Amino acid sequence: MRVVCFFYNLKTKIWFGIFLFLIGLAIGLSRFGLDLPVISRYERVDAYPPLVYLPDYTTGPSIRASAAILVEAVSGMILYAKNEHQRRGPASTTKIMTAIVALEKGNLEEIVRISPRAARTGGSSLWLKAGELIPLRELLEGMLLRSGNDAAVALAEHIAGSEGAFVELMNRKAREIGALNTNFRNTHGLTAPNHYSTAFDLAQITRYGFTNPEFSRIVGAKEEAVEWFLGEKTRTVRNTNRLLWSFAGADGVKTGTTNRAGYCLVASATRDGRKFISVVLNSPDRWGESARLLEYGFNNFTLKQLCQANTPVARVKIAGGDPPEVALYPRRDLMVVLPKGKEGEGQRRITLDYAALVPPIKAGRAVGKVSFYFRGQEVDWVELYPRERVRRASWWRPWLRRK
Repeated sequence: MRVVCFFYNLKTKIWFGIFLFLIGLAIGLSRFGLDLPVISRYERVDAYPPLVYLPDYTTGPSIRASAAILVEAVSGMILYAKNEHQRRGPASTTKIMTAIVALEKGNLEEIVRISPRAARTGGSSLWLKAGELIPLRELLEGMLLRSGNDAAVALAEHIAGSEGAFVELMNRKAREIGALNTNFRNTHGLTAPNHYSTAFDLAQITRYGFTNPEFSRIVGAKEEAVEWFLGEKTRTVRNTNRLLWSFAGADGVKTGTTNRAGYCLVASATRDGRKFISVVLNSPDRWGESARLLEYGFNNFTLKQLCQANTPVARVKIAGGDPPEVALYPRRDLMVVLPKGKEGEGQRRITLDYAALVPPIKAGRAVGKVSFYFRGQEVDWVELYPRERVRRASWWRPWLRRK
């Protein structure tokens, strides 16, 4: 009995020692700025499709930024990319995600009391003072237009209880929409260990942001009057994005600048139903390079709809099925981008999974796909499914039809 207890206590001591070692390792990494990544449970938003590459995406305008990308927002197609997955400091482009979470988790009509901590936040500022009261909507405008770091902290504290808790929501949201190479440590983008994103992820985050009309309205505004509670005071703020005044169709989104990140800009513009999003990180000329990327998109690419979610793209006969024929619908709209003058090099192809077309077939079950091919290469696709259930036909149904 003593021998058994001895080994049991030894095993316990070993596991306890390993536990203490891991805690010490985590503390040590944090002290030296090597923070462990934020880990949180999340579910990928499959309804929101990822970005996809169009062939020849490395050719385009001359860009000297350390990382850059050009995306057509409707289709999600990447038309140009340079070091797009390189992790870099995002500076105040961080506030794009801050705004998304605030819009989804907060009530824009609520009144926020500014904390001393928020009022002390350094960098670009909305000049908030501790104890002041201001509607959440006004804070959001001040954060996105004036790039107020104090506004970012104040709204985060109000919505989540603390900036740290709000940052957890930001990281969870990033992973939900497929920005898997992003990790935030604050709401404003001031330099912090392990605070990074990529040009690819920022384009994906911004594309998601544009699905919210209030986000689109604010980032496209040139100027807003930020009004404190009960009209205590009003401050006019001007958007830091110069392209809103100089580039035709410009409608967003956010600047960013720190010594570590350099000059950054996420920009967007819309013309004739085409919307392009560009990202430049650490650019020597963020205005000129963003304008060249956006103009490259408008001058060289057209948008085409291959299929619509509410319109069937095929009807197939089901051997031994009831009904004997069924319509197949795409899971979502499929929009594609084609280089001008090369529209003939794009094709739509339907592929069926015949093993899945054996009754019984559940409504909504994937039984094939419709694909977009460019120069013989599959670029994007969407599942096909029936909207009605297909039963196995009874042996007597054909006899009844003959009668």
